[in-house]
Amino acid sequence: MIRDTIHGEDYAAPAFHAQGLYIGGAWVPGSGIPVMNPATAEVLAEVADATAADALRSIDAAAEAAAEWRATSARQRAEILRRWFQLMTQHAEELARLISLENGKALPDARGEVAYAAEFFRWYAEEAVRIPGEFRHAPAGAYNILVDHEPMGIAVLITPWNFPAAMAARKIGPALAAGCTVILKPASETPLTAYAMARLGAEAGVPPGVVNVLTTTQPAAITNAMLTDPRVRKLSFTGSTGVGRTLLAEASKSVVSCSMELGGNAPFLVFDDADLEAALDGAMVAKMRNAGEACTAANRFYVQTGLHDAFVAGLTKRMATLRVGPGSEEGTQVGPMITSAAVSKIERLVADAVKQGARLHTGGNALPGNGYFYPPTVLDNVPHDAEIAHTEIFGPVAAIYRFDTEAEAIRLANNTEYGLAAYVYSGNLSHALRVGKRLESGMVAINRGLVSDPAAPFGGVKQSGLGREGGVTGILEFMEPKYFAVDF
Repeated sequence: MIRDTIHGEDYAAPAFHAQGLYIGGAWVPGSGIPVMNPATAEVLAEVADATAADALRSIDAAAEAAAEWRATSARQRAEILRRWFQLMTQHAEELARLISLENGKALPDARGEVAYAAEFFRWYAEEAVRIPGEFRHAPAGAYNILVDHEPMGIAVLITPWNFPAAMAARKIGPALAAGCTVILKPASETPLTAYAMARLGAEAGVPPGVVNVLTTTQPAAITNAMLTDPRVRKLSFTGSTGVGRTLLAEASKSVVSCSMELGGNAPFLVFDDADLEAALDGAMVAKMRNAGEACTAANRFYVQTGLHDAFVAGLTKRMATLRVGPGSEEGTQVGPMITSAAVSKIERLVADAVKQGARLHTGGNALPGNGYFYPPTVLDNVPHDAEIAHTEIFGPVAAIYRFDTEAEAIRLANNTEYGLAAYVYSGNLSHALRVGKRLESGMVAINRGLVSDPAAPFGGVKQSGLGREGGVTGILEFMEPKYFAVDF
């Protein structure tokens, strides 16, 4: 049973309780991994701890199901994904509360995540029947060129803790639509949501073995075991750049196709001709979605001199009034960080910036109590060589920098190894687009604080990753083009 000690009751969705590993459509009993509530530092539940042997059994199950799933019509796969979308929508409140309990995020954020996650199943239900092909005449005129797209095969999907529903759906949706079978390894901090989604997938009609779910305290050993199995042909990973580099090296040994959504260090540029209130609205969304624990979170706020002081004052006022508390409590706007280590990292980054001359306007110290709480924090006059300027914060800290010219803003924004998301605020659309073209980023939000959308290609450049998720291109990450030379 999942115990919600904040409300003094057992979690009222027993159908969602994990009963072990999910392999071949069956639950394999086990325990060993405690799942913590970051708001209380108490254990919510235990889930099974997979071994390398369990991982190989999951590959066996995926391989056994592969041929039949590959041969299933696109329309049939689409209908299953559509039912999965409907079931997630029907159970949205239960899933949101589960996410709040194991992840800590405020209920409004959790509800938004569930809606966002479900949309990937609806989107790829639609894309499953629109897999592209090509017909062209060879330039020499001697024959014709036909290009088909086929499913790659078994895919290993590795997801992080910060969006336990959305990251799983963003990978499972296109993989199943393409005709692949999958093994999902969610983060051990937030596995309950993944198991709940597997239950809903089975109810939607996903055949046994098409989706398998493993949790483990030995992620490197488990992943390496799967990547060395010749039946695995795809790895889709979301997580840190450091881990991504290691996985790419392992995957290269078996020439496994890789999609990598890695770290970010998103700049948020505000020019003097921007609408100040609109920029502040966008800043709150870009910074505080999921309490800043997002790879797309605005990390560095570059504000032109004419608006700088007003922007600092306005953002400080808004951040200081946010309500911090357990994510599962109605009214909470900022939940806890995921672990005590996450809080310690944020404390270190802020302390280093202040020591080097940054001005602290609100927040700045971890909150007392058993949970992992850090308050919304605003810094300005941050030195460009401070660690916080070059590290993904992953917390509710807005670091603000002043700039004078467009060229300076672009240079500062691009001064990072990452290139995932960027934000530009300007009253002149041509100006904003000109700046956006010069930003080294896979995604640019113009006069808005939210960039993610299931219908758009999500991904970055430089050290932020390889490939794209979502949009019309997302399904092709799980497919191989096959070329036929044909004489008619």
